[in-house]
Amino acid sequence: MSRSLNKVQLIGNLGADPEVRSTNNGSRVATLSIATSRQWTGKSGDKQEKTEWHRVIFWNTNFSKLADIAEKYCKKGDKVYVEGAIEYRTWQDREGQTKYTTEINGRELILLGGRGGASSDDSYGASKVGAAASAPKKDESFEDFPEALDGGDDDLPF
Repeated sequence: MSRSLNKVQLIGNLGADPEVRSTNNGSRVATLSIATSRQWTGKSGDKQEKTEWHRVIFWNTNFSKLADIAEKYCKKGDKVYVEGAIEYRTWQDREGQTKYTTEINGRELILLGGRGGASSDDSYGASKVGAAASAPKKDESFEDFPEALDGGDDDLPF
């Protein structure tokens, strides 16, 4: 059996606040515009830069509320990490013209500390369920898990 992989990873800045809407069946979806840039030195020695814009879609599902999280915590200018799959769609507009779009169906969102004060520990993904996916993690310490300090280090090879 042949395997395949469709995985996209982006680190970039939000070009606008997330656009959140509800579909006819009540699902919520957030659309983010993320800019990534690359820089290089041209043949003449001058610095050049190219910015690419990526359309990322986050859906609320039974397992994660990424659209709600994006709406609540993401703001224009924030740096984010996004992981998902690339998708190509076509549709007919009202005039009968065929339209095309390329977008990333986001499955994970990590806030990398934009102006909103988010920290790099603010990670949200499809694998997180319920309340854990809707609120930032609190700081944990060894006092929260005293059994973590129990047990010896006898098995350590150094």
